[in-house]
Amino acid sequence: MTILVTGATGSVGRLVVDELVAAGVPVRALTVDPSRARLPSEAEVVVGSLAKPSTLPVALKGVSAVYLAPMAKTVRRFCELASEAGVSRVVALSGSSVGDGHEGSSGNEYAAVEAAVRDAGFAWTFLRPGAFMNNTLDWVDMVRAREVAMAYGDATQTPIDLGDIAAVAARVLGSDGHVGATHVLSGPEAISLRGQVATLESVLGKEIRFRELTRAEQRAQWIGFGVPEAAVDWLLDGFEETLRHPQVPTGVVEELLGRPGTTYAQWVAARREVFA
Repeated sequence: MTILVTGATGSVGRLVVDELVAAGVPVRALTVDPSRARLPSEAEVVVGSLAKPSTLPVALKGVSAVYLAPMAKTVRRFCELASEAGVSRVVALSGSSVGDGHEGSSGNEYAAVEAAVRDAGFAWTFLRPGAFMNNTLDWVDMVRAREVAMAYGDATQTPIDLGDIAAVAARVLGSDGHVGATHVLSGPEAISLRGQVATLESVLGKEIRFRELTRAEQRAQWIGFGVPEAAVDWLLDGFEETLRHPQVPTGVVEELLGRPGTTYAQWVAARREVFA
């Protein structure tokens, strides 16, 4: 049983490759640049991309299951080619934003991917993680300057470690017990933006101030960085929603993996040098 990992050098896909290799599963990794990928020697590397469907037939040959990175633009063509190749199982990375109805939501692309996979008749499983702990890597310069400035400091979410998403994906790919399931994934704790800064301060052992921005200030900053206005409004609306209605951990990671999920403090501790 060979499993194809698409987006094999992406933030989650690369970790899925490692998880499957560690489990002794035959893995084929789809990547645009094998020389840069530094994939494990146990993985069969194929040059290609979901963005270029013409590269997929070779990658899909002899594959029984696929870890599918989200790419709405070409997903229906992927599904056609995967069906022709005899693929029966697809585990697709999606997101908890599916169905939130916002014009700028990432959930719109995720929903398109889910619909295509479902319509194609695969034995599917959808993974819907929420906010990533990795998002706070955007704070590196601010942490080094000892002041993090953000709007909605008390907005409380349940950020998840990418490694936990990858571990769940590998577990689900190796089991038939999750066919037709949509798993909403979260980290093990509810923590505010202000709380994340306090954790950074504690773990790194240095004083880091949190400065609250107004919504207008944050909006102007992100638009200035080149983020589309609709996406900025969606992000800010999401923070406002979790300020009024704090998120609660789903417990799904713990249930599926049989171990605690990674806490934000553990995540920071593993990245001390990044924030130093």
